[in-house]
Amino acid sequence: MNKDAKIYVAGHRGLVGSAILRGLQKEGYTNLLTQTHKDLDLTNCEAVASFFASEKPLYVFLAAAKVGGIAANNTYRADFIYENLMIQNNVIHQSYMHGVTKLLFLGSTCIYPKNAPQPLREDYLLTDVLEYTNEPYAIAKIAGIKMCESYNLQYGTNFISAMPTNLYGPNDNFDLEKAHVLPALLRKIHLGKAWEEENWEAIRKDLNRLPIKGVDGNAPADDIERTLNSFGISKNKESVVVEIWGTGTPMREFLWVEDMAEACLFMMQHANFSDCISDQKEVRNTHVNIGTGSDSSIADLATLLKKTIGFKGKFEFNANKPDGTMRKVTDVSKINAMGWKAKVTLEDGVAKMYKWYLNQ
Repeated sequence: MNKDAKIYVAGHRGLVGSAILRGLQKEGYTNLLTQTHKDLDLTNCEAVASFFASEKPLYVFLAAAKVGGIAANNTYRADFIYENLMIQNNVIHQSYMHGVTKLLFLGSTCIYPKNAPQPLREDYLLTDVLEYTNEPYAIAKIAGIKMCESYNLQYGTNFISAMPTNLYGPNDNFDLEKAHVLPALLRKIHLGKAWEEENWEAIRKDLNRLPIKGVDGNAPADDIERTLNSFGISKNKESVVVEIWGTGTPMREFLWVEDMAEACLFMMQHANFSDCISDQKEVRNTHVNIGTGSDSSIADLATLLKKTIGFKGKFEFNANKPDGTMRKVTDVSKINAMGWKAKVTLEDGVAKMYKWYLNQ
């Protein structure tokens, strides 16, 4: 990509898109296109077609998506499959219609079967049933991979797909109703620490920044306490207790989002669809995993967050809540062979994320 090439980052305000945008700016790319949801509804076919016709981007990073944790995925199943399918269908098709040089489609490792062998290799796709709680989202992302492959095979486009593992970092979603496990735990433990220190200024500041179920920092203390209790943050005579969904035993891999952005830029600069094909007769599984290749239990993650934040209270694991897939770690040999490896450790990344959270 030339430094002045017109590049469209779809979803530039989200965790993934904002990291890609920062990465592009850091590397000196100057002709960057961004559109907020208010300016461009990517589920609207006519609006997307008009945008591509007028702007004519040469490169597209498709990071826009409806995302969330276990609770959100399982509750808003129709929204997750509909909105994600509409977004990617419109952007991928219009990229073909308007001659985009290269597109990078971003998905997630939840595309793999629930009981797939570990670590997850690209060729495990569609070999067994998916995890039920996020099946609609996963099916949408699988459709995006297949759409890119199919357009490449039929029309000769150069659309590639990357499947990052669990991401965390600046601009993450800290909404306790919808957040993924790491940002949700970070916020709950942060609020737990403030409560154990009777630091109501910190609690009110946090709730004013992001109210919980409509309760902000101006609410009476009793209302705030009831709201915290409803999300598993409670206080007894001995200590503050933070509830964690599940048993704490599931293993998860976490990737610092700026590492992921670096990998995406690397792929856009150095990888083509032809580089991702392993079988010329039946072209399948051309997507590329992005991750660290190592994992930690949810319990160990909670302990790391507790140490980083300085929380002295207790954890309570709620085994009545779903664990999700018991282990999910990616095989990253494909992208490592291309020449990219993750750099930021989980310990360093968590420290960076908490510092960022406190400064917002």
